[in-house]
Amino acid sequence: MPSFQTSTLLLTALLAIGLVFFLRAASKDRTTVVDVASPRPPLEVLEGLSNWLVKRGWAPQGGDADRQVLRFQGRVAASPPLSVLLSFLGSIGAGSLGLVIRELQPSLGWWPLLLALLGPLAGVIYRKRADRIEAVEIRLMNEVDQTQGSTIRLRAHRDELIALELELAGPLDLASDGSLLSSPI
Repeated sequence: MPSFQTSTLLLTALLAIGLVFFLRAASKDRTTVVDVASPRPPLEVLEGLSNWLVKRGWAPQGGDADRQVLRFQGRVAASPPLSVLLSFLGSIGAGSLGLVIRELQPSLGWWPLLLALLGPLAGVIYRKRADRIEAVEIRLMNEVDQTQGSTIRLRAHRDELIALELELAGPLDLASDGSLLSSPI
């Protein structure tokens, strides 16, 4: 086998490996825990957080009064444009692999190019893995009957916590360590 065919096969295999890792990263669970503080009373902050979550489509799922926890649940949908992109990239990659196989084994004719038909499978896999039920958990870290100040621990998807921090920082005087907004990921 000539060296250009070997290197082309290697690069095509790396392309397939990259697609697999991209699929895994696109549907990875990004649940994060963050502590926020507010000078406002706990009941006011909890009510504001609850109302905001319900407006965004999260359904209350009860909680645990002993642990001072509220839970919300919602379905997270896959991104249709990302699904189309992954299907397109999968088709291009599988078609490239077909071309490489055809070069290595000319006796197979043009049959290896049918591998490109497997490309949309990447979009289907992404949609199935990314479409899931997620939860938001709010835990009050200090006593409910306090009139001044509250500390709350939030456990949710990273993107939801960023949206919460951006939208409610002003109205509820929420403050965190800022790590969600400064992280490049």
